[in-house]
Amino acid sequence: MKKILLICSVVIGFIAFSAMSDNKAEFKFNEETHDFGNVPQGKPVSFVFKYTNVGDEPLIITAVESTCGCTVPSVEPKQGTPVLKGASGSITLTYNAAVAAPFNKFVKITSNSKTPLKMLYIKGEVVAAAN
Repeated sequence: MKKILLICSVVIGFIAFSAMSDNKAEFKFNEETHDFGNVPQGKPVSFVFKYTNVGDEPLIITAVESTCGCTVPSVEPKQGTPVLKGASGSITLTYNAAVAAPFNKFVKITSNSKTPLKMLYIKGEVVAAAN
């Protein structure tokens, strides 16, 4: 009787543990930081961060927020559009290189993924244009 009860407990525990597994959507970026190096002043620069949904559920990006007006994000497919399992998308960051100085900027991505808040970084140095 004790063996049957033990076996039932193990089976129920395994079923409960399996049901608790997290099958949410998940980002997998090719890279999360991009270094532009030296950028000429007055010429905006852009970089495309590509990602794939490696989770089981559709991935939905609800917001992409920049820390300042000098960095403008663009999301493909548009925010709120589900990205199915195995499908890809991209987030383009454009930096307005107006001031000659080093820069280090990030954007916050909010989504329904296992990691609901994700950061992407760009850095480099804007050098004065030659006269």
